Amino acid sequence: MLTEGISIGKAFGIPLRLHYSWFIIFVLVVWSLAAGYFPTAYPHWNLTTSIIAGVITSLLFFGSVLAHELMHSIIAKRAGIPIHAITLFIFGGVSQMTEEPRQPQVEFRMAIAGPLTSLALGGIFLAIWFWLEGIPEFLKAISFWLGLINIVLAGFNLIPGFPLDGGRVLRSLIWWRSGDLRSATKIASNIGRGIGYLFIVIGIALIFTGNWLNGLWLAFIGWFLENAAASSYRQLALQDILKGHKVSELMTRDCPVLPPELTIQQLVNEQILTSGRRCFPVVQHTHVLGIITIHDIKAVPREQWSTKTIGEAMTPFANMKSVGPDDDLTTVLQILTKQNVNQLPVVKDGNIIGMIARDSLLSFIHVRSELGT
Repeated sequence: MLTEGISIGKAFGIPLRLHYSWFIIFVLVVWSLAAGYFPTAYPHWNLTTSIIAGVITSLLFFGSVLAHELMHSIIAKRAGIPIHAITLFIFGGVSQMTEEPRQPQVEFRMAIAGPLTSLALGGIFLAIWFWLEGIPEFLKAISFWLGLINIVLAGFNLIPGFPLDGGRVLRSLIWWRSGDLRSATKIASNIGRGIGYLFIVIGIALIFTGNWLNGLWLAFIGWFLENAAASSYRQLALQDILKGHKVSELMTRDCPVLPPELTIQQLVNEQILTSGRRCFPVVQHTHVLGIITIHDIKAVPREQWSTKTIGEAMTPFANMKSVGPDDDLTTVLQILTKQNVNQLPVVKDGNIIGMIARDSLLSFIHVRSELGT
């Protein structure tokens, strides 16, 4: 998951992360520059110079990718869209928005900001290479490559296939003309899937002609685009199904509250095995302490079940996300996905009045999908 990774700080209040897969592409870019591009373009350089140039160029390249994503995020924040984080990973970078734009104009500005930033950076680096006389060849070489790659990055992202920036621009224009976000997303996603399949076919063709490295990489990018386009439409379709429905429609209200001094073994024997429930509020003197779930129980060694209390094994209420009975089910879906949990407490006036579970949400989605409502 892209929510995993190494924190590298914040910019404009937005958390920045390096996904573990980023190190793979960083090494590959350094290797291709140090062993391929720089020795070919500058054969008089020694190996050490090529490696140093490769490392510096790669760092500046990913800095450019970060700037590209930051512009998306800054425009989104100005429009009131929360940004969870920006993550650099094997395919570049992604701004993790917690919700979709509500207007096509906002989507257009967000989408176009990234490529325009890359074009501007490309122009700056090429200007350094072309106009600044007397700077060392080392710096001119780095500037030239960064200028070209930023322009290529802008061009690639402007391909009109969702979820690339060009696909988002296309979606915003269709959405603006039709007024139907779901239809616009479906069209842009299908184009994105088609482009993904095209990349896969071209990649396979390159592999069979002996250019296996570029072919494999292109096919891999095509596979990623196809999956991203399909999942983007599925996500919007799910939100459309849940839109307008409240937590109170699906929440379980008969949640037996348990005292914290109950042992795990007692909980299993007296509650879980007899009722089949998987989640219980832990309450003491009407004060909610936390929630005990199957996941919490499995984290405790079996031999400790008879002595360890649920108060010791529970997840404290202060550490949990919760929802209200009048919250939209789309909010529940976002929290369950983001937090990777299976249930949420439903809270009103500081008291737990019920629980809402992932399986209830999925069952609701399945039934509505089958009925076509």
